[in-house]
Amino acid sequence: MKYFLSIIAGGFILASSFWFFQKDNCFSAFLNQENQGDSISSIAFEEKVKGVESQKKKSISLKKVAFPIAQIQPIIKKETCDLAVPNAHASLILDADSGTILHSYKGKERRQIASLTKLMTAVIVIEEISNLDEDAVVSGKAVYAEGTKVGCPRSGYCVGERLKVGEKLSVKSLLKAMLMNSANDAAIVLAEHISGSQEKFAELMNEKAKELGLRDSHFCTPSGLEIDGREDECYSSAYDIARVTAYSMQYEIIWKILRLPEAEIISTDGKYTHQIMNTDRLLDQLPNCLGGKTGFTPLAGRSLITAVADPTGKHKIIMVVLDDPYRWQDVQMMASWAFESYEWR
Repeated sequence: MKYFLSIIAGGFILASSFWFFQKDNCFSAFLNQENQGDSISSIAFEEKVKGVESQKKKSISLKKVAFPIAQIQPIIKKETCDLAVPNAHASLILDADSGTILHSYKGKERRQIASLTKLMTAVIVIEEISNLDEDAVVSGKAVYAEGTKVGCPRSGYCVGERLKVGEKLSVKSLLKAMLMNSANDAAIVLAEHISGSQEKFAELMNEKAKELGLRDSHFCTPSGLEIDGREDECYSSAYDIARVTAYSMQYEIIWKILRLPEAEIISTDGKYTHQIMNTDRLLDQLPNCLGGKTGFTPLAGRSLITAVADPTGKHKIIMVVLDDPYRWQDVQMMASWAFESYEWR
């Protein structure tokens, strides 16, 4: 039996996550509830999606929108126990290459996912803009966005140079701010640059969701901020966002940015310099971490996507926890369970 303990304020020690993996006395806890149609054992991605054209009439191939038939598949080991992630409202582990679900708890439940949304935004940006060095102009709506912004690691707490109305930055710089620092203003600038407004950009996001065959997603904003009074219209699921993550892995630039611990972005005229820090604590804590994306709003809770490779570097898994106050510990535990419980052949 392995225990993962977290120390919280006030000196109290609580068991934040635990799982059971004993060959002679296999015991599974917490997973007797519904799993939204997902088996806890391996499930291959169930449908192929026909290629369609994007708004710019770019052909999207079948290979891009559906998982290919992988020659090597994850096979669950004999007598492996189900994984329990009791702190998470929903949790899921996906094999990135085959689309096989290794673990799912409420994996298809619709709920708010906050800034995990920005992975879909990044995909749209990469597919719609061929030259990432082109400039985008910062608008007033972007500057006055709520939540995390460039220079402000959280709402109302600003410690660095903020974006200025009329400031020009490259698309690549804005991608860094959005993906590393989870900056809502950067996401808005990118959306307005491509579509003219956040609303029009959300239409692109939902078109892409249809192309990918996502059944439990409806995107409202490029940042993941919910719209006041329409919060129920903004949702995805652990399964859907894991599939977006797997799809995004074909774009090396996204994952190169996600692995950067820090960066400096400079306005086109050289007048303003902004320091960007990565919100992902696991970059230097989780072995073979490929990167990840954090998310938080009061409605969505603390959520996390993390991709990690096995020790050989040949197999990649994607882990998602939604509304999990112990997300950092739980994702590390999930990675250990997956690589101990499955073999690829």
